[in-house]
Amino acid sequence: MAVALQASAQVDVSQAWVRATVAQQKATGAFLQLKAKTDSRLIEARSPAAGVVEVHEMAMDGSVMKMRAIPALDLPAGKTVELKPGGYHIMLMDLKKPISAGETVALTLVFEGADKKRETVDVKAEARQLGGATAPADKDAHKH
Repeated sequence: MAVALQASAQVDVSQAWVRATVAQQKATGAFLQLKAKTDSRLIEARSPAAGVVEVHEMAMDGSVMKMRAIPALDLPAGKTVELKPGGYHIMLMDLKKPISAGETVALTLVFEGADKKRETVDVKAEARQLGGATAPADKDAHKH
């Protein structure tokens, strides 16, 4: 369930979900699709569910898959950028408590346009079980 509270957002957020955790797990990923009306960048993510929130990328370094924080994620105008398992994603670390399937996790995304103006979009992401990467999207939850 992805709900953006700002109807006139320069970036549309859809299909947001967070991977549910198991006991003692202190980190998880958030995944979503972003489509900017103009060239923009995702420069920050926050969540009250985690002590540390970072935008990450997973990429091959030779024959090794590595994950690292990135300072910003470019969003070319009109192109959908998917944050998904195995690629770009939002990492929620130092979780305050386990996240159960069906729970709603609040995310705040900060975007910056080419004009350097910043926009904040609040998103509600549904927690899904570990196999959630292939779970069908709730077609009614992505309207802004």
